[in-house]
Amino acid sequence: MISLENQTLFVTGASRGAGAGIARQIVQAGGKVILGYARNDTAAKAMASELGDNAIGLVKADFSDPDAAEPAWEQAKTLAAGHIHGLVLNHGVFEASNVHDPADIWGQNWARTLQINLQSCADLARLAAQDWVDGAQGGSLVAISSRAAHRGDDADHPAYAASKAGLIAMIKTLARAYSGRGLLAYAISPGWIDTEMAPQDPDDRKAALSEVPYGDMASPDELGRLTAFLLSGACKSATGATFDVNGASYVR
Repeated sequence: MISLENQTLFVTGASRGAGAGIARQIVQAGGKVILGYARNDTAAKAMASELGDNAIGLVKADFSDPDAAEPAWEQAKTLAAGHIHGLVLNHGVFEASNVHDPADIWGQNWARTLQINLQSCADLARLAAQDWVDGAQGGSLVAISSRAAHRGDDADHPAYAASKAGLIAMIKTLARAYSGRGLLAYAISPGWIDTEMAPQDPDDRKAALSEVPYGDMASPDELGRLTAFLLSGACKSATGATFDVNGASYVR
């Protein structure tokens, strides 16, 4: 049985979708959760209400701001009464730009995508590492990447694919550097997750599922259960690994 008793976990992008599924499964495993979110106060408060006393606070942060990571981390630590046992990097954007766009649009898309999806994650991971490495308690880091990191994405999303590949490279590097010193690091690479961000039009959904041998999208709770397992320390030797959750739509 997965147990996160007596642990406090900080989950970014936790007000809805995959992040909400992760938060639910952390709570189901006995953990306390700090819910990070960007804009939607109503959704974040509703999620906190759903989780009850196991949601110990909200951290609102716009990670398009290069200075947002440190105050977010410090606020989460205050809510956790000093020590965060695990960090889930789940926030990100999926915004389109392709090689035929004007240079300024192309550049803006790359800068924004890399800032939110990669740089802010690196900044948060750095702060976590400073607290965990060679510390008395240590901690676990889980980054939600994408199958796009391995196989690429469509013509409109090269920046997204690159950002998610960079996230995996960061996790591997942190694991190699610090796994014996208190920081465990894992990545998860989902395909389609059945949330509002997945195709909703029946024809688009059918097209998306046509490349998934399993025949269905992963649920947020599936992603959440795997995340909770990794955070629990049940298989510490898996540190540095990337776990695919894509219904065999991309097999490495």
